[in-house]
Parts: sequence; C-alpha cells; structure tokens
Amino acid sequence: MGAKLLCFCLASALVAYYIYTPIPENIEEGWKVMLITSLFRTVGHVAEVADRLGLMHYMEVMRLITIAEHVAPTSDENVTVTDTEFSNVAVRLYLPRKPASGLRRAVIYFHGGGWCVGQAGMKSYDLLSRWTSSQLDAVVVSVNYRLAPKYHFPVQFEDVYSVTKFFLQSSVLSQYGVDPNRVCVAGDSAGGNLAAAVVQKLLEDSEVTTRIRAHVLLYPALQTLDLNLPSYQQNENGLILPKSLMVRFWSEYFTTDSSLREAMTSNRHVPAESGHLFQFVNWSNLLPEEMKKDYVYTSPVFGSSKLAKKYPGFLDPRAAPLLAEDARLHGLPPTYVLTCEYDVLRDDGVMYVSRLRAAGVRVTHDHAKDAFHGALMFVSSPTSLPVGNRLRNRYIAWLNENL
Repeated sequence: MGAKLLCFCLASALVAYYIYTPIPENIEEGWKVMLITSLFRTVGHVAEVADRLGLMHYMEVMRLITIAEHVAPTSDENVTVTDTEFSNVAVRLYLPRKPASGLRRAVIYFHGGGWCVGQAGMKSYDLLSRWTSSQLDAVVVSVNYRLAPKYHFPVQFEDVYSVTKFFLQSSVLSQYGVDPNRVCVAGDSAGGNLAAAVVQKLLEDSEVTTRIRAHVLLYPALQTLDLNLPSYQQNENGLILPKSLMVRFWSEYFTTDSSLREAMTSNRHVPAESGHLFQFVNWSNLLPEEMKKDYVYTSPVFGSSKLAKKYPGFLDPRAAPLLAEDARLHGLPPTYVLTCEYDVLRDDGVMYVSRLRAAGVRVTHDHAKDAFHGALMFVSSPTSLPVGNRLRNRYIAWLNENL
C-alpha cells in the first residue's frame, strides 16, 4: 500500500510539474490558459520525438491540431458557407443571407499558423469569419494558402496575393455585390504577416485599380532579422508560442534545412552585407520607453553569407514586411494593429506601428496588456476565454467604424 501511494504521489507530482506554467496575475482563468498551454507543449514534444525518430515531420504532427479542429462548411440562418477556389487557390466563402440594402463590405482573411499549420476550416477561424460576415453584413473570403514544409516561401505569399488580386477585379466584386471602396485585408500571426505584405505589394501593382479601404494585423509576425527583441526575451518560454516554436516556424517557412533554424536560434543568421536592414527593426528607436523595460540594445552579431545566398527569402520584404523602405509605407490604408503583452511577436507589431505613423499612415494600435498570442481565437467551448471575446469584439467594432 505504501509503495503504491508513493508511486501515485510521484506520478501526480510529475504530471503537475509538466502541466504547470507560470501565468501572469492579470490573465483571467489562468488555470484554463495553463491547460491550453500544456496541450500545445505536449503536441510539440510529441512532434519533436516523431521528427527525431524519422516517423513524421515535426510540422505534420503539429498539423494534427488543425485536423482535429476542422469543421465542414455549414451554412446557418445568417450566413451561407461554401468551399470553393479563387484563382486556383482554395478559399472558404461566407455570404450574408439577408437581402442586401446596397453593396456590401468585404474582408479577405488570412489565417495564422506559422505558414505551416492552420486552415480556414478550423473551428476558431470558421467562427471568426462567420461572426465577421454576420455582424458586418460582409462577404468574407478566408484563404487556404499552401503550407510548409511541402511548400516554402514565396508560395504562401503568392497564393494569398493571387486570391486578393482575383477578388479585387471589378467583375468579381460585382458578382458578389461588394462595394469596391469597402474592402479590407486582414490576418492574424503568420496571416498578419501575409496581410501586411499583400497590402504593400498592391500599392505597386499597376494592374490593380481597386484600393484597399482598411488593413488589419492581429499579433503579426513582421521581421526575421532580430529574434532577440525584448518581447522574445520576456516571453521566451511563454504561453502558446515560445521562442523556440516561433523560430522553427520562421525557418520552416524558408527551408527544412536545420542549419537556418540553428542560426536563427542564436540570432546570427543575417550577413554583414545586409546589416543596413537593421535600421528598420532597431527596437531602441522604434519601441516606446515602457516597452523597452530593462532590456539593453546590443549591436547585431552577423553570420555567414552562405545562408542568405541559399535562402534569400528571409531578407525579402514579402516575407518580412518591416524591412520595407519608408517610401513603400506611404499610401497604406488605415490600419488596425493588435499586439499582446505576453507574446514573442509583440514588438514586431509595435515597431510597425511606429514606422507606419512616421510614414503618415492612420493607425489604431490596440495593445492588450492581459492577453497572449492567439488569444482572439479562444471564443468557443471548451477553450472559450473572456479575453478572446473582448478582443474579437474590439476587432469587429473597428472594422464597423472604418470599413
């Protein structure tokens, strides 16, 4: 009996140690956030083991979350939902069912998932798109771009750009009853990265005559140069998205070659000849004082030029929109940027806000001090969180006022 009790106590202690994650005091329902974080961590550990044993690629295991969360395109009393293709790229289309009183608004949405996982058909994204369509009486196009590791940059960008350009044609907008002056491009995380890159590119595309009315970036990933920003240091082992996973997403976006991931992990992947690009991500100039905290800026340590020559994508503004020169930012539409305090990507969004404002762009910066990466997606049982519903409502309210 004593031995069994001892084994039980030891097993319980090990489980508790594995599940436990320090949760900031200002995060609501911390116990639930802890369980969600432990679930993601467990899948990550299983993925690591499977990858090392050669059973499955790391991202293929992570994609099991996507598969488990998938829901079929199901219409309801408010919205007609269908899976179709625009320009040979899969999309999920949401059309309001009530009769239109005039031309409708439209939102083109790019899901997150580190360019490796996620899809428009995940329950969380389906609910967000359905809610957006219903609340705004808007057409929503949620794009299923191709994913790494099977497809690397620039395929993801090309897919979402192709869909956006197709949808912005006058004939297509007319077909769906969309006002050409009320179209928004939006995305979260890696999708926010793609949204920023698409809107920058549209300004230079003479073939596109429809101007984007609004632009939404939800906790976006925007730069590859400095992966040791204060937010990366503060949240290195943080909630949902630790630094190691974000670095892996970045490297997988460009290649399965582990040498790039290793260089990114040590923050020594940028060659000296590209050193001039650091001016665009110098957090000592671009972050407000309260977000610099007690961190000290240090000059970059350069790496070998071999990686940059082999995988030039990580220095391309289409993959890292923060690397765009100031002249490319002029003329961007009104922009909503959501950042979360407990997120490795926090400073990416904050620095972009600073640069957009300096370029004369009208920006609404919504910084959630009580939120973490991906929080807006937790709006349904059993993982519903109060902060998720608040952030969703703020996002929809901004769209309602600015689109």
